[in-house]
Amino acid sequence: MRVRTTSTAACAVLLAVTALAGCNRDQSGGSGSAGKVGIDLPRSDSDFWNSYQQYIEKGVKDGEVDALSLTNSQNDIGKLVSNVQVFTDQGAKAVVMAPQDTGAIAETLQTLEEKDIPVVSVDTRPDKGSVYMVVRADNRAYGDKACQYLGEQLKGKGKVVEFQGDLSSINGRDRSEAFKSCMDKNFPGIRVFELATDWKGDVASAKLQSTLAAHPDINGIYMQAGGVFLQPTLALLEQKKLLKAPGTPGHITIISNDGIPEELAAIREGKIDATVSQPADLYAKYALFYAKAALEGKAFKEGATDHGSTIIKIPNGFEDQLPAPLVTKENVDDPKLWANQLEK
Repeated sequence: MRVRTTSTAACAVLLAVTALAGCNRDQSGGSGSAGKVGIDLPRSDSDFWNSYQQYIEKGVKDGEVDALSLTNSQNDIGKLVSNVQVFTDQGAKAVVMAPQDTGAIAETLQTLEEKDIPVVSVDTRPDKGSVYMVVRADNRAYGDKACQYLGEQLKGKGKVVEFQGDLSSINGRDRSEAFKSCMDKNFPGIRVFELATDWKGDVASAKLQSTLAAHPDINGIYMQAGGVFLQPTLALLEQKKLLKAPGTPGHITIISNDGIPEELAAIREGKIDATVSQPADLYAKYALFYAKAALEGKAFKEGATDHGSTIIKIPNGFEDQLPAPLVTKENVDDPKLWANQLEK
């Protein structure tokens, strides 16, 4: 699988991670000594995660935290466990990770808790194991927004292909469950073909080709991660001469998740219709913010924050649910979208 990476020139204009005042903090939290932070990047086969990495590197360079050498677990839970062990051996006092398998990380989280090392989990919510803070958007809202958009655009009738993410991941489950629930309840006239992909673009492309062969009247696609699915999907549709402009006969309505620059460009070009912008910049910004807060012994509580999000209590900690707006041709040029802040 070949996925284009975000230009390294983007680094020059990435937002600096800044200190945040009054982020719904529980003032009972004390102050602790600072220390090193271990940061594991989850993968490098996605434009979204490559952008996240650049924001993280910029924040570390600007001194937001004192970080150990970054590691990349490459979507391999074994590598993540090994990388975290290296962090602890090197004296990490806090860890930032984004476990792609949210069930298999429980034992590692338990070990870190026993060592008094707080964990910030980015984008994914571990099924079990203590976390200081989860930094992610409401992934059920992703599936619901995609369902509502497709249902309305297709006027409640048709056939839709859904590229499901890895169902061992809370994100894949949340998006898939919310999409199905919304479709079943609100658009029973739409038939959904659920294609398991393990977040792999080549798998999605192959399964889409088979589905189109059996059902040439497919008129909608929901991609749960544009960073891995966008290019293979567009290439296949172009090859089959099925990539037609919105409003023309035979147009397949496509909505994605991520909000990478390539998705926004595809919306402008009429190749896809919409995406839900997952905030790579804010993921990095608040990952480092909460890692620093953990080192300082600060505590948080449920409620609205001063950065437009909501902190909720989860069984194993807290979660800061960051905003993730729907992007269409009407607002694709909004300068507030993180992808529009990158250097072209």
